[in-house]
Amino acid sequence: MKLHDDIHNYYEKLVIEDIAQRNLDGVFNDDIMADLCCTVLNQLPARYIRYDVDMEFYLSRAERMKMEQTVQTAIDVAVSQVLKKKELK
Repeated sequence: MKLHDDIHNYYEKLVIEDIAQRNLDGVFNDDIMADLCCTVLNQLPARYIRYDVDMEFYLSRAERMKMEQTVQTAIDVAVSQVLKKKELK
């Protein structure tokens, strides 16, 4: 079976959207942002899909809101961890 390049974790999109809203890429350098994204995604369940439009069509509003809240919490935790590491240096 050939794996498709379009298979991805839907949470990645939500994380990127939230990070952009918070302008975190303007606060942290690229290395820290990479660590931050990994830390966030490791806290979240995997939700693999092929097409974002399918996920958005079949996802209820309540489920989408819950996913967004989960992402926000995971980002808050990751940012606090990154800031603690920066203080220790």
